[in-house]
Amino acid sequence: MNVDWSAIAAERPELAHIPPALRDAVRLRELAAGEALFRQGDRPKAMHCVLDGEVRLLRRSRGGAEVVLQRSRGGFFAEASLESKAYHCDAEATAATRLLCFPMKAFREALEGDAAFRNAWMALLAREVRRLRARCERLSLHGAEARILHAIESEGAAGMLELAQSRKAWAAELGLTHEALYRALARLRAAGTLALDGARLTLRQPGQRL
Repeated sequence: MNVDWSAIAAERPELAHIPPALRDAVRLRELAAGEALFRQGDRPKAMHCVLDGEVRLLRRSRGGAEVVLQRSRGGFFAEASLESKAYHCDAEATAATRLLCFPMKAFREALEGDAAFRNAWMALLAREVRRLRARCERLSLHGAEARILHAIESEGAAGMLELAQSRKAWAAELGLTHEALYRALARLRAAGTLALDGARLTLRQPGQRL
């Protein structure tokens, strides 16, 4: 499937540093909701970048519960696969998804030969490390309410977080069952700590009227 880079640049300006040779090697792939991109144990053949839709990296416990490791609604994911011989998790689309697939060999050559692209990639990895640190800190918190408030404060803006996923999917990301999430949201709302408006969660200031 041909790739229209002028259209992609308009959608994803962060891809501006992709060098010409790597652009020529890329292919566009489409996934249906529930379709797997790769499975644990597969050999990495490409670096992937979501244009629209959503891809989750996950593992399943012995009891069948899903553990979400990473969620991408835009941009690169599974960055560690660049230096891995096999994937350590599954990747599945949760909605109709379009993504770019950059062949591994071409991607490595671009990093070695293009300083601007290499610097942009290093900056991306630094942002991902900060995001993962925040998630690890959140998962170490005891209590569903604490995790919810941490997510709003660390990932939202001005005390407001707009969910780009279902609450059930967000629960998995927080390491909670969806029942525990719904109960905690109800408690926070009843206490006047949180306002809920569809996908929007807003922290209320002390003394603010409901």
